[in-house]
Amino acid sequence: MINHTHDPSLRSWVESANVPGADFPIQNLPFGVFRRRDTGEAPRVGVAIGDQILDLTRCRRAGVFEGLAADLQDAATAPALNPLMTLGEPSVSQLRARLVSILKAGGRAAEQSALVPMVEAKLQPPAAIGDYTDFYASIHHATRVGRLFRPDNPLLPNYQHVPIAYHGRSSSIVVSGTSIRRPNGQTKSADSQVQGAAQIPGRSVAGVGPRAIEISFGPTRRLDYELEVGAFVAVGNDLGQPVALDEAEARIFGLCLLNDWSARDIQAWESQPLGPFLAKNFATTVSPWVVTREALAPYRCPAAARAPDAPRLLPYLLSDINEATGGFDLTLEVCLMSERMRRERHAPMRLSGSAFRDMYWTVGQMIAHHTSNGCNLRPGDLLGSGTVSGPSEGSEGCLLEITRQGTRIIELPTGETRSFLEDGDEVIFRASCEREGFVRIGFGECRGMILPA
Repeated sequence: MINHTHDPSLRSWVESANVPGADFPIQNLPFGVFRRRDTGEAPRVGVAIGDQILDLTRCRRAGVFEGLAADLQDAATAPALNPLMTLGEPSVSQLRARLVSILKAGGRAAEQSALVPMVEAKLQPPAAIGDYTDFYASIHHATRVGRLFRPDNPLLPNYQHVPIAYHGRSSSIVVSGTSIRRPNGQTKSADSQVQGAAQIPGRSVAGVGPRAIEISFGPTRRLDYELEVGAFVAVGNDLGQPVALDEAEARIFGLCLLNDWSARDIQAWESQPLGPFLAKNFATTVSPWVVTREALAPYRCPAAARAPDAPRLLPYLLSDINEATGGFDLTLEVCLMSERMRRERHAPMRLSGSAFRDMYWTVGQMIAHHTSNGCNLRPGDLLGSGTVSGPSEGSEGCLLEITRQGTRIIELPTGETRSFLEDGDEVIFRASCEREGFVRIGFGECRGMILPA
């Protein structure tokens, strides 16, 4: 898939795209949905180029898409990316090639009026997301978290056999920049050995004697983030028709950043015996720009190596192609900005950095397993990778890992301390891809600020 659109010598007439280290050079061209602020315009598809957005609706009106199929032109000017996702990779590749010809230096086929400064745009969720599934694909995250709760048996026996996931809530997925309301929920007291069964205002006590448990309802005290990568489904599959692993890659439209906000105290109490529910479904944040699989072609890498004593995968999760090129070489980081840090004009504090190439399960394996029982995926469905954590200290993808369940305190530049998120805190994710001989590309930011319950 590496072709002329990845040429490192390409430059754009949009000068901000040529700045070294820019997230959105001409070799990237991620898709998103936006509308101009303070206008009655409907949402429309755009492409990020430097600090600008190329309005594809205005491009079509200017006639620069002439020669492309009518259904592709219609999809490029839709109010969401779903129609473009439905057309599949060959059509998206044709559109990408045309966009490069429009935006490259000397190829000013589109009038400058088709550009909208990002600061003047209100970004929208990139697709109408019908379903959202969140995986648990980092063995380092699974082992580190498991060790906190099961020191003698941190990794459950099924982990190395099957990609674990839960079905999330698509209605509460929001775009970067949306504030997150601290959720209320039911939690168990840290000191659960309550004597007697006396009722406490706002609380209840289950059982009597030394085994009684005190339960309360109120704002979570252990609000956390999870640094993840999201994958948008392009072409779906019919109900009852699994997708083979070597065909799964063609079902990926592109990747974004994803924050699976988590209320750890609510999660600990409600996840017995079933999985996450209210601890997760109050909000999930996605970055507004989707970097296409074609744009990511130069940054592919082998799937993470498995230990020599790891169990052999079942055939439907195993292929030479996936082992050789199933990974994506993304570098990710998470930063924190407290309310006081903003007032005192501190830069965001970097908490950790990790690499997507370290994930135990690839995106292709996630799709192959998700559909292995005949489950039908649809264009615009979103798959979360699960927390992206690495093997070393400093590569943890959430506060639960960094603070070791709240027992290790983080000190901020202001002297404030954190074990979990406080009201007014803003969490910022960033990611990029770099490889010698190619231009660095980025994902922009995925951010959200915590509001009181």
